Formats: sequence, structure tokens, C-alpha cells
Amino acid sequence: MNRSLTSIVPTHVVREGGGFMVRRPVAMGRLMSPFLLLDEMGPVNYGPGEAIGAPSHPHRGFETVTYLLDGGMVHEDSAGNSGALNPGDVQWMTAGRGVIHSELPQDAMLEHGGRMHGFQIWVNLPAKHKMMAPRYQDIPSEDLPVATSEDGGVWAKVIAGRTLGVTSVIDTVIPITLIHFRLQPGAVLHHACEGEHNMMIYAFKGAMEVEGRTLHDGQLGLLSAGENLTITAGKEGATCLLLGGPALDEPIARYGPFVMNTRDEIVQAIQDYNNGTLA
Repeated sequence: MNRSLTSIVPTHVVREGGGFMVRRPVAMGRLMSPFLLLDEMGPVNYGPGEAIGAPSHPHRGFETVTYLLDGGMVHEDSAGNSGALNPGDVQWMTAGRGVIHSELPQDAMLEHGGRMHGFQIWVNLPAKHKMMAPRYQDIPSEDLPVATSEDGGVWAKVIAGRTLGVTSVIDTVIPITLIHFRLQPGAVLHHACEGEHNMMIYAFKGAMEVEGRTLHDGQLGLLSAGENLTITAGKEGATCLLLGGPALDEPIARYGPFVMNTRDEIVQAIQDYNNGTLA
């Protein structure tokens, strides 16, 4: 069965972190389990001294995925972990029982300015994993597998999952698909899907057609069930993220950076944060 577009969701621009602007699908948190958030950061061109990020803030109960396309970021947390993100790099952070961290521009970005562009995606965790030990997976661009179709019309960077014969190197708690595709004008992508997984496409350049329906830049397309997906690029080509994963049939209690299953668990997370025992 071929997947088709069941809904096309527009985006709106909101302010996040220290004041940076992101493009976010409307009502994203209620659209498609297991995904809670999909933010496109920028693209924005900063002048010297203008770049901003997200100062220290807590998380519990889910994972954050940061995929940087342009610019430079640094992260630090309350446990003493730190690292840098450069163009093409991915950080897959499993907050689990709790972490307090910051994501800020690199010094060179602050001093000289430049273009910043990337994504942050929140992936929910099943109840049995919400209080697991936090972990980071910082994967440089050169370690992420890349594939090209036989005709050269489709390029893919496989962050999670599998396509065009290559498989991700990232270890995910639940099976996730997260793939960056670039299609040349008129190119056709054939992708084999996990038939029961929820799947969606976020277009961020050009336009593409799925089973006769067109998805444009800045739109999120929710897909029907099926084991096959065919995407055809428009006359200017297309760039998108393909996301997929199993629906978590569990209640969600959410308060800002805490995503749990019950209100009592949220209250406990707030108390733990306030008394310094969250992380």
C-alpha cells in the first residue's frame, strides 16, 4: 500500500530560548505520536554580537534531537558534559529522568556573526523509559551515513532509520525514522516504510508531490499508513525531512520542558527541579 498525504499542516513563527525565531507546524504537540515538537531554527543571518541560543533549562521524560545545517552551537549541562555542533552534526539527547543544559552559539559565531539554520525535534519516551539515565549521542557529520539513488537524483543523510540501502549509526530508544532528503528537479524517491509506524514529511525547500497532492516549503504533511512512499520533486527540486515512529498509546501530561504520563509526575518533576534533584 502506498502512503498518501492525509493532512497538510501550515507553520507559524514563534520565539524560543533566548529569543531566536523558529518555524513550527501549528498544534505540533497534538499531531503525531511519538513526536512532540518540530522546530526549524532559521535560516537567519546574524551580524557580529547578534547570535542567540537557549540558556540553561531543564528536560525530563523525552528526547531532543538537534540537527544543525549552518552555523555553530555549543552545549553544556549540569553534569559537566559539553560539546560543539557544527554544520551537518547531530546531537541526540535522551533527557530521561532529567538534565539541565544550555545550547548557545559558538564564540566565533558570536564574534563574527553568520548564518544559522537547523532543526530541533522532540521525541516522546514510553512510560517505562521516562526515568532512564540521561545520555548524549554527539555525531559529527562525517559519521552520519549518506546515500544517493542510482540515477543520482536523490541524496539522503540518514540520522535515524534506513533508506537507499544505508542504516543510521544512532541508537534510539524506540525505532525512529529521521532522514534528510534532497531531490533534484523531477527526481523520484521510492522509500520502504514500516507499515504500522506514523510518518510525516516536513518540506523546507521547493515542492514535492505525494500520490497527486503537493507539499510546499514550510508545510508538514501527515501520511497515511502503508509500506511504500513515493515522492516526486517539483521543477525546482525539493528538500525535506522524513520522520516516523510508533504511536505511543499512553496518556501525556506536559508542562513546558517536562513530558510525563500523569499530573503527579509533572508536579514531582517541578519539585525535583526546584530542590536541585532533577539532574
